[in-house]
Amino acid sequence: MKPLPKAPKAYKNAEFLNSPQARALRMLAEFAEPQSRFYKENIKDTIVFFGSARIKPKKESVENERKVRSRLARVRRPTKEMIRELRKAQVQVEMSGYYEDCVALARMITSWSKNLDTKRRFVICSGGGPGIMEAANKGAYLAGGKSIGLNISLPFEQFANPYISPELNFEFHYFFMRKFWFMYLAKALVVFPGGFGTLDELMEVLTLMQTDKVKKKMTVVMYGSQYWRKVFNFQEMVSSGVIDGEDLKLFKMCDTPEEAFKHLKKSLTRNYLS
Repeated sequence: MKPLPKAPKAYKNAEFLNSPQARALRMLAEFAEPQSRFYKENIKDTIVFFGSARIKPKKESVENERKVRSRLARVRRPTKEMIRELRKAQVQVEMSGYYEDCVALARMITSWSKNLDTKRRFVICSGGGPGIMEAANKGAYLAGGKSIGLNISLPFEQFANPYISPELNFEFHYFFMRKFWFMYLAKALVVFPGGFGTLDELMEVLTLMQTDKVKKKMTVVMYGSQYWRKVFNFQEMVSSGVIDGEDLKLFKMCDTPEEAFKHLKKSLTRNYLS
């Protein structure tokens, strides 16, 4: 009898690697592979930006509203659906200001970081997709700096925006591993208006800080007080005794790129550059 052909090594067996039995290996890969790339690129400190994937650039939002108005003008009796579409377009224009502010803030941080007389660099990091994530990467790109995109496979919304540095473009399957890499290198967090995903990320970070699971100094900026005060009534939480008044010091609300940059620069200098 002839000897059997060699069996594939386990780590080259694609069928096994994609099986439920190899899930732990896939999780470990999403830890080790980004770690190797961050080491290679000398990434040690990041400024993480969270926010809605649905917020669009102002130019795009204004053009969309113009088109909706144009269609309405050609109709004698607009339907309720058409009116709702116009209102949605108007809201998009209002929210687009956050996109432009995010670009400006990320650009300020990157320009400042590039001129630091130190090997330590505060690199912009986003979820890698469209909307506010794109705006953060775009700001770093316009300042001539690198930026990170921690993308995740989703059935909708998510795709890698074109402003991420190619060597720092990641694609995750597991949310918890993606969150780990958001937090592990982060020295500050900037949270723009967003939906469920943004709230999930924000609350997890605040919980880790509140429970002292995060030992490092972490600066958290909640950008857009008008939005956040509608979404959260933090003072009611204090009054109801579910959080402490001191917990409100875990973050600061800012309303302009200049205000946010000033606060971040002061905190990062005090905590990591002094």
